[in-house]
Formats: sequence, C-alpha cells, structure tokens
Amino acid sequence: MLALAFVMGVVVPLQAAINHQLKLLIGGSPVLAALVSFAVGLVTLSLAALLSGQKWVGLAALPRAEWWMLSGGALGALFVFGTTLLAPRLGVAVMLSLIIAGQVCASLLFDRYGWLGMPLKEINSWRLLGALLVVAGVLLVNLGDRIGR
Repeated sequence: MLALAFVMGVVVPLQAAINHQLKLLIGGSPVLAALVSFAVGLVTLSLAALLSGQKWVGLAALPRAEWWMLSGGALGALFVFGTTLLAPRLGVAVMLSLIIAGQVCASLLFDRYGWLGMPLKEINSWRLLGALLVVAGVLLVNLGDRIGR
C-alpha cells in the first residue's frame, strides 16, 4: 500500500504535464483539457468495473445520496483543472509543494476530528513536526525557485 501511495504521488506531476500538453493541443483551454481527461477516466473506470465484475446494481442507491457525497467528482475536476492551469505558470515543483502542504495540513485535521467518518488519530508532536517540515520544504522549493531566476 505504501508503494502504491508513492506511485500515486509520482503520477500527479505526470498528469499535470500531460494535461498541459493536451491543453496546448486543443487551443489552450484548461477546462476542455480537464474535460477530456475526465472523459478518458470515465471510460477507463467503466472498463475496470466491467472487467473486475463490479455489481452495477449498487448504483441504484445513488438517488439516496446526500449532495456532498457526490461532490468528490467536482473536487476532482477542480484538482485536474487547477493543476492544468497552474503547472505551466508556477512550475510543477512549486505547485505540487503547495498542494502537498495543503494535503498534509488538511489531513491532520481530518484525522484529529474524524471528519466525514474518518478514523480518529491524535496530532502528536511527531506528526506536527512532519507537517512543519513539509511547510519548510514548501518554503525552500519556493525560495529555490525565486533565487534561481
């Protein structure tokens, strides 16, 4: 599972770079590039569901879903659109350092308060130190970007 998480991290800058090239190909629209990315994702996940024998009947429960349970798709769209827009402007390293810092800070709060049913985990001094080191890393990546100009 740890290796999969690492690979997912490697995929994020790759996805941003690929979507940037797609954006350039289709006339410069990050919204349309994100749309194409999600359309390909829809086809990919549909095939994965078919090939893995998922029970599509479970989708019948969707009308009972709370509105916020469906917001993950909108949040994913915001992420893909945002990375497609920001990667060429900020640079991939600066963009991702800020994204990772935001993820770590928000994750600590989700763990601490168990938001949306997540298991509770205390924010101990080691976890807080780790988050502070991530923020320090963001500052160094951004400072390195400014000094290098």
